[in-house]
Amino acid sequence: MPVLSIRKEPHTPPPVVRLVDVTHANEGQRLDNFLISLCKGVPKSRLYKAVRSGEVRVNRSRAKVDQRLEIGDVVRVPPMREAAPAAARFTPPNEFPIVFEDESLLIIHKPAGVAVHGGSGVSHGVIEQLRAARPGAAFLELVHRLDRDTSGLLMIAKQRKALVRLHSMLREGGGDKHYLALVEGNVLNDRQHLKQSLAKWTTQSGERRVKVDPEGQVAHTVITCIKRFGEYSLVDAELRTGRTHQIRVHLAHAGFPIVGDDKYGQDTTKALFKSKWGFDRMFLHAARLSITHPTSGEALAVEAPLPELCERLLKLLAK
Repeated sequence: MPVLSIRKEPHTPPPVVRLVDVTHANEGQRLDNFLISLCKGVPKSRLYKAVRSGEVRVNRSRAKVDQRLEIGDVVRVPPMREAAPAAARFTPPNEFPIVFEDESLLIIHKPAGVAVHGGSGVSHGVIEQLRAARPGAAFLELVHRLDRDTSGLLMIAKQRKALVRLHSMLREGGGDKHYLALVEGNVLNDRQHLKQSLAKWTTQSGERRVKVDPEGQVAHTVITCIKRFGEYSLVDAELRTGRTHQIRVHLAHAGFPIVGDDKYGQDTTKALFKSKWGFDRMFLHAARLSITHPTSGEALAVEAPLPELCERLLKLLAK
C-alpha cells in the first residue's frame, strides 16, 4: 500500500501590533510614505483606511496621512499581513569618487555608462551599489537624477530632512547647475536662452522620449558658447528648470544635437566619433553645482573635472 506524504507549509506567524520609533532616517517624512516603505506589499488602500479609522496612531493620538513625522515619534502600526519577500538580487557594493560629504549630504562624480538606479532592464545603479557598500547607512536617497550616459556631479541625501529641503530648493529653481556639452554645429551666439516647453511621449516600441510641445511643461536652459571647433562647439548649459532630457532636447531642437546622443542626436556623428577618435559616449557632463547646504544653510559650490576621454577628444578637435 503506498505511503502518502504530506508536505507541511512553513508556519508564518500571525501579524502583530508594532510600535515603531521615528529616527533621523524618517524625520520629516509623511505618515503615508512611512507606512508604504514599512509595510511591504500591503495595498495602499488598506494603509489609508488604517490611518483614517484610527488603527494607525502617532504618539497614541489619531493622525492624518499627510502628517510629517518627527524624531522621537512613536507610530502604532496595526497587524497587517505583508507580501512574502522576494529573493534579493545580488548588488555589487561600489563607492564612487567623492566630491563632498558630511553627515547629511554626499556628492559624487558619477561615471558615464552607469545608471543612477535600477529599473528598465538595469538590475542596479549608483544608489543600490552605494547602499550595498554602506550597509550601516540609515538613509541614502537620490536628490536628483542624471542620464545613464551623462557623467558628473550627483547628489545623494543622507538624511530625510536634507532630501526634503533639497527637493524644495530644486522645485523653486534654487541653486545653479551647469553642464558641459559638445554639440554639432557652429554656435554663433555667445549666449542664448532656450525656453521651449517640453512634454514626454512614448514611441511605438514603448520607449519614453521628450519633445518640444507648447502644451508641455515650462523649461529654461541658458547656453553659453565656450569654444568653437569649426563643425562642433563646446557649450555651457545652465539649468533654470529640471525637466527630463531638458538640455538634450533643447539643444537638438535649436539645431545643435549633443555629440553621441543616441536619442536626439545623429547616428552618423556617433559612429564617426567612435571610429575616428574612439569616443563612444554622449558628451554631456554635470560640471558645476552651487547650492545652499540643506542643513547648515551655508553656500556650497563644487566642481567635477571633465573625464579624461572628453578632455582627450577636445585636444584632438583643437589640432
